[in-house]
Amino acid sequence: MPDRAPQPVDRQLPTDEARDLISLVRDIAQREIAPKAAEEEDAGRFPREVFTLLSESGLLGLPYDSEYGGGDQPYEVYLQVLEELAAVRLTVGLGVSVHTLASYGLAAYGTKEQQVEHLPAMLGGGLLGAYCLSEPSSGSDAASLRTKAVREGDDWVITGTKAWITHGGIADFYTVMARTGEEGPRGITAFLVPGDAAGLGGAVPEKKMGMKGSPTAQVHFDGVRVPDERRIGEEGQGFAIALSALDSGRLGIAACAIGLAQAALDEAVAYATGRRQFGRPIADFQGLRFMLADMATQIESGRALYLAAARLRDAGRPFAKQAAMAKLHCTDAAMKVTTDAVQILGGYGYTADFPVERYMREAKVLQIVEGTNQIQRMVIARHLAGPETR
Repeated sequence: MPDRAPQPVDRQLPTDEARDLISLVRDIAQREIAPKAAEEEDAGRFPREVFTLLSESGLLGLPYDSEYGGGDQPYEVYLQVLEELAAVRLTVGLGVSVHTLASYGLAAYGTKEQQVEHLPAMLGGGLLGAYCLSEPSSGSDAASLRTKAVREGDDWVITGTKAWITHGGIADFYTVMARTGEEGPRGITAFLVPGDAAGLGGAVPEKKMGMKGSPTAQVHFDGVRVPDERRIGEEGQGFAIALSALDSGRLGIAACAIGLAQAALDEAVAYATGRRQFGRPIADFQGLRFMLADMATQIESGRALYLAAARLRDAGRPFAKQAAMAKLHCTDAAMKVTTDAVQILGGYGYTADFPVERYMREAKVLQIVEGTNQIQRMVIARHLAGPETR
């Protein structure tokens, strides 16, 4: 059955422009995304035309400078757009978050000349990006990455393999972290690599538990040559750029998690109020009412947490700890809420006739991507107690 339209969230938005933006996103979501979400996820189909539409509508560059085709929106607003998109299809919400992550390096660390040349197409020209940090042997330990970039005259030659890349093999550009110097974080440099570069290829997409419509694949770099003009930031600055991008990207994952959880709650409430047992709606039974109340509370607290972190970011204040907290709490909440939604629907929840089983499968990956939740706990603890002693 088609996914249920999510119930409108009563949002606190800073401007009339932001309220109009949310209305536009809801309209696109209901007209262009929701009707085919279940069918396309089941078939493993990536909705590239949706991302083209989002780009044409100005929704792929929301937190970036309008001078380069962005939307000049604060993170407080951008993240709520992500939540709206993820509530109808996580593949789309997370895809927008990853595209924003891939654009971050150039937007934040690129030269004026680089930004003028590349950002308009990246933010509003129909391009789709991917972010390449993880490798087969370095996931959480990203500073040990092995992909190399060797200087040859005015070019760099990149060789290696990246893993777990969202949009791997179909992206139009890749922000790539490669080793240009010593071992460890100080030997890593960032590059903007075009998707059609000679020697760049995507492997067969991974067969995943959920988010089957979003391609996740290894990306191979076989002597890919890029000019020095496509180096982002200084040599050896790549790891700092990567971590800075991930602080913001984790907020995107948190917002997507809350959107997914909200969709699951809406489905559970509709089922519980409509399903009758023992002569009355099952929502009359205290056990289920308490479950619904707990689910709603987890969602509201998660939304408040990611918005608080976003407002710190918008104010130019440190927010890395709060971003880790938001990613941790919101994705754990999404896992719990979607699991409880399956329980409330009972046997029906375990079938593909209702979307909650898909939501539950999709929620799991959010606890893993862009830093596992165990990594988030380490980040939070370092802010509280300092680095681990050895």
